[in-house]
Amino acid sequence: DVQLVESGGGLVQTGGSLRLSCAASGFGINDYTIGWFRQAPGKEREGLSCIFNLDGNKYYADSVKGRFIISSDSAKNTVYLQMSGLKPEDTAVYYCAADDGVTVPLWPEHYDYWGQGTQVTVSS
Repeated sequence: DVQLVESGGGLVQTGGSLRLSCAASGFGINDYTIGWFRQAPGKEREGLSCIFNLDGNKYYADSVKGRFIISSDSAKNTVYLQMSGLKPEDTAVYYCAADDGVTVPLWPEHYDYWGQGTQVTVSS
């Protein structure tokens, strides 16, 4: 079975950093597009970044470009999201997701497999 488990969330002050991890099982991360998303209360789920399996490129939403970096470790079958310069508006539940049929990299609707999420709270 495909499983994704996020970790690394927590409480951080404005300007701080966190590294989220997404441990995958049941598939190889190089064969799937792996994305990071977030959802704040009352808002739609937002695509942040992904490693696109069709071309190996990394994609970022404008809201996080220059602050967040996605990376992967094939040996650990894990994808990371290094977040820096955090702002209170980054507060949300962060999810990783995977799919082998993604055609639009940051569209949540294109991902079939989701982790349970990890809370990130940025205090002002």
